[in-house]
Amino acid sequence: MIDRNRLYRADCKIVADELIREGVKVDLIYLDPPFNSNRTYSMIFNHGGVTAQQKAYHDMWDFTDSTRQLVLDFSDELDTWDLPESFKEFMRSWLVILEGGTAADRKLLNYLMYMTQRLVRFRDFLSPTGSVYFHCDPTASHYVKVILDGVFSRRNFRSEVIWKRTSSHNRAKRWVPIHDVILFYARDGFTWNRVLQPLDPEYVDRFYRHRDERGRYRLGDLKGPGERTGESGRRWRGVDPSPRHWEPPPDRALPDWFVFPEGYADLSVHERLDILDRQGLIYWPPRGTVPQFKRYLTSRAGRPVADVVTDIPPISAQARERLGYQTQKPLDLLSRIVEVSTGRDAVVFDPFGGCGTTIEAAQRLGRRWIGVDISGDAVDAIRQRLEEMGIYAPEHYDVHEGSPDTMAEYQRLNPYEKQEWLIRRCGGLPNPRKSGDRGVDGDMTFHLGTGKDDADIWGRLVFSVKTGKQRSPAHVRELRGTMRAERAQMGVLILDGDPTPGMEKAAAAAGSFTYQPILNLPPKEYDKVQIVTAYEVIDGARADHPPTMQDVKRYRQAQGRLRI
Repeated sequence: MIDRNRLYRADCKIVADELIREGVKVDLIYLDPPFNSNRTYSMIFNHGGVTAQQKAYHDMWDFTDSTRQLVLDFSDELDTWDLPESFKEFMRSWLVILEGGTAADRKLLNYLMYMTQRLVRFRDFLSPTGSVYFHCDPTASHYVKVILDGVFSRRNFRSEVIWKRTSSHNRAKRWVPIHDVILFYARDGFTWNRVLQPLDPEYVDRFYRHRDERGRYRLGDLKGPGERTGESGRRWRGVDPSPRHWEPPPDRALPDWFVFPEGYADLSVHERLDILDRQGLIYWPPRGTVPQFKRYLTSRAGRPVADVVTDIPPISAQARERLGYQTQKPLDLLSRIVEVSTGRDAVVFDPFGGCGTTIEAAQRLGRRWIGVDISGDAVDAIRQRLEEMGIYAPEHYDVHEGSPDTMAEYQRLNPYEKQEWLIRRCGGLPNPRKSGDRGVDGDMTFHLGTGKDDADIWGRLVFSVKTGKQRSPAHVRELRGTMRAERAQMGVLILDGDPTPGMEKAAAAAGSFTYQPILNLPPKEYDKVQIVTAYEVIDGARADHPPTMQDVKRYRQAQGRLRI
């Protein structure tokens, strides 16, 4: 059990490792990771007036030189996992076959490695009675099921749920694709709540055709499959149940007005049938001698959740719920999953939080939750969604910042995600505007010293991020021009690769400035223009700058405590 709900902006693999170290256990894991070879995924766009990440996850799974190293890393890691050896051999075969296949095969391999690394970790913090739902489309569901069988055990497979996500549309020479697949796995003793869905009016009219003074009812069987030699297989009221046996209905099928005699559950089958008959729940046909159970249409009537979901329309048909997130799932769908598979105060984990539908469902149903998304825009959308419910950070939940821990993981980010992560990692604030930003991808406020009246003087540092292979001294000159226009004292250029000698020379030409917060302390020199690489940032490097506003605040708080 966690004390507070949590929202992470991070790679879910890193979060998983953290939860394992903490000893956290979760009761439900719902995954809806982005993958479809025929679809370009968008993150949050046209939301709150901010256009961003229009092509996020586009070519996310491309197999490039940088990701080929993942095959070697994955092979080494595979040997260390506590998994059946037969499954490991299967995965090794996939590595050989898919890596040597087409571009689509290698893209699929990249995806499967990515998911396996995370699913193995998720298994380690799933509670002993927990459940897992993996939401995918038919493009990869059969591959994913093999991985889930290996990680969570084939005997723990419970259902393949089909959700009709769209209406029929034109497709040439193929069955029209209108559904998603949700693979359901659960450990022994898993939570299952009986949740009834309203009966369709046409169904009621068709099957509840009988009526008496107690209301409408349908006729049901009083016999179970298979022949038995005990009491349930013997005659009752002169009627022989063979080749089957008598089986009274379960208690939940009895109407509200049924009176349970003391010790009803311990009575024999024939005794329970006698009680049902005395209370008017057995129908004797005018012809023939086979009695039937009168199943009344009561307030408890309904149909159990089925593995084909057709009663929850897609987001496109629910205007009030749409948030502009292309892969958004309906709240009713996630609420149904959370409700049937968790109890009160259970912990729900969503490693690909998106726009927060799982989190909202868990919050509304009184469950604890841990939400994760690698996109800052997605996390911002989740926070706004919670605020609309009156749920705020840090009053009601904690927000955690995470990061990729290798260049291979970093390369999975799209350019917008790289830019945001690099700036946040360096302590800056990313610019929410992705166009018309006047060359400022992010900024930071730092301390310049104090004036005569001891008032603080603040300076500004601006960030410029160049991802990909673009490296030119012109980028340094552009940054210096931005610094002049924005009246910024410092500038930091962040690159994916090493800077050229010309770039380093151009940065050095900007000179330095002196910071001396206290006259009796020696001053410190800072380069006005600095160049940092993504590799260095991942390795812990930061820009060299005077104390930030937060640093100064913490310092003075500490000094105040020391003076007490």
